[in-house]
Amino acid sequence: MSVTQEKEQKFAQAADIIARVKDEIQSFIVGQEEVVEHVLWSIFSGGHVLLEGLPGLGKTMLIKTIAEVLDLKFSRIQFTPDIMPSDITGTMLLQPDEAGRQTFSFHKGPIFANIILADEINRATPKTQSALLEAMGEKTVTIMGETKKMEKPFFVLATQNPIDMEGTYPLPEAQTDRFLCKVNVVYPTKEELKEIARRTTGSQKIHLNKAAGLKDVIALQELSREILLSDEILDYAVWMVTATHPDSEGAPETVKKHVQYGSGPRGLQSLISMAKARAMCSGRFHVSIGDIKNVAYPVLRHRLILNFEGEAAGISADSIIEVLLKETSWGAKS
Repeated sequence: MSVTQEKEQKFAQAADIIARVKDEIQSFIVGQEEVVEHVLWSIFSGGHVLLEGLPGLGKTMLIKTIAEVLDLKFSRIQFTPDIMPSDITGTMLLQPDEAGRQTFSFHKGPIFANIILADEINRATPKTQSALLEAMGEKTVTIMGETKKMEKPFFVLATQNPIDMEGTYPLPEAQTDRFLCKVNVVYPTKEELKEIARRTTGSQKIHLNKAAGLKDVIALQELSREILLSDEILDYAVWMVTATHPDSEGAPETVKKHVQYGSGPRGLQSLISMAKARAMCSGRFHVSIGDIKNVAYPVLRHRLILNFEGEAAGISADSIIEVLLKETSWGAKS
């Protein structure tokens, strides 16, 4: 078998696994196709996701469903103002050994899993939120000077409520930037509401099947990195990220007027990684301009910090990204 045939076979197997995963998730989750796709692309990119939406839209159920379908170890952490870092990472406890001597023994916290649901993450204090920073960035946790490695794969899928701001602690920019993307969970349509009512209030129970496993997820992550990226597409991605900076020469007027800080290098890395995952899930061996444009909203929306004028005018990050996507003369400005 030639190298090309081997690669085609790997992609065909990947497409089969991805299709099974999507079908199984949609057998339980009603609608939210775009949200499901964005979360799966992030997982196959090896990145973390911040889901924002009103209460009761199924954010928690979606994450639990994905963990079950992918057959990954799942852990849920309910963030509250009184939760402490050790409640997340674990702690060293003194325990007697067989000889009666006291020795330190490490007791793992809920963060030692494959998929971590950080529910209502903005309800925890900054001290507790920072407990996730090392795990999200370096895939390690340091307890009393001893570094513990996280299990692979490792994802933090966090949720937050956009309207209930009382008793919350907004995520600092350093931690927000560690999320590969921010996904907005929208309200279901009338037809979807009817189907939700049928599935959740009837006597029929839906049993989820495991459509993939831990080894499959790791293999898909590795395959995603093999997706080809041309210099032209890379130039476009670089332009899009640099154009979010108000002092950039190629920045549109609305960016110069309404944005205080744009995306950093991690935004470019996330843009390319997620675009590669989208291409793989679409059965293609290369990234297209369409892939970059499609993932621009979830990847960049939490990385644009508006200035006072932008906030006062009610400008949203999505509207600025929309302007960037409509720009046609990026090649001359890159």
